[in-house]
Amino acid sequence: MKTPQPITLEGHGVRLEPLAREHHDGLAAAAADGELWKLWFTSVPSPEETHAYISAALAGQEAGHMLPWAVRDLASGTIVGSTRYHDIVTPIDRVEIGYTWYARRCQKTHVNTACKLLLLTHAFEALGCQVVGFRTDNFNFASQAAIAALGAKKDGVLRHHQARRDGTVRDTVLYSILAAEWRDVKRHLELRLARNSPRPHRRDSGRG
Repeated sequence: MKTPQPITLEGHGVRLEPLAREHHDGLAAAAADGELWKLWFTSVPSPEETHAYISAALAGQEAGHMLPWAVRDLASGTIVGSTRYHDIVTPIDRVEIGYTWYARRCQKTHVNTACKLLLLTHAFEALGCQVVGFRTDNFNFASQAAIAALGAKKDGVLRHHQARRDGTVRDTVLYSILAAEWRDVKRHLELRLARNSPRPHRRDSGRG
């Protein structure tokens, strides 16, 4: 497995840009869409925490165990969230994808599928990963459903595993995709995007 390095990934209406200080205002605005920091089971920064959030992500990148991105919606040109590789373990060809969040307006749209397709393709096809993992809070049911919908398999639950922002301790739900499963997962994600990506010329059906 190659050591992950900062790289811009683009496709399906989104661009993943290596996280930088310049993304501060965009991230703060994205998190404000839905006041996402109020979800106690997530790691979304409040406006006053955004500088520290970026600093911690870049420190993890410098240490070699994280690779963070800002997510830009190409249709609007705005930053709509963030995601990253984390718990990078090159000797066993493993990365995890996490710290993922999007502005409320982008949730339950094509954005998450597009980002995951870009990240998984890079992990398996460019870096040579043998497994990509995911983890989430046991109370983050939306995240669990989204991970399962990618085609990831549930590995299990680590009880009393990690402190939350509010000082409570979460159980962590673990998932993974193996390199041998990637071809089918990729076809599944490409089909989802073909069905769900925005169609600019489609007439309004009257449904929200």
